[in-house]
Amino acid sequence: MAHRSRLAGFIIDCQTGDLDAAATFWSGALGVGVGEHEVEGDAEYFPLVDTPGDLHIEVQKVAHPSRVHLDIESDDVDAEAARLEALGAKKVAFVKRWWVMEAPTGQRFCVVRMKHPERGAPPREWP
Repeated sequence: MAHRSRLAGFIIDCQTGDLDAAATFWSGALGVGVGEHEVEGDAEYFPLVDTPGDLHIEVQKVAHPSRVHLDIESDDVDAEAARLEALGAKKVAFVKRWWVMEAPTGQRFCVVRMKHPERGAPPREWP
């Protein structure tokens, strides 16, 4: 059964030797494109493109431990969690009404119930 989900915005710090794979994971997880690889001084990142509401999001390589917190909201949290697992995420815990998950590069994030689907950017529909 189809379900819908969407996100809001941030920088995703990744302690990884493979920033391409990190950008590919987050692109697939969030349903957006990957922009051109950019290097500015010691900063290395991929901007994500075609984001909801033109929200600014980057996948950035860092030396410190990977970290970010974001919520992906969905009208079916279990279906969304399963979709993200298929992309390489792991379920960490079910807490009250949402899933705490972990990306392949170690970031924790939550899949939460969509509260106001009529507000903001339209959610993406997934098969």
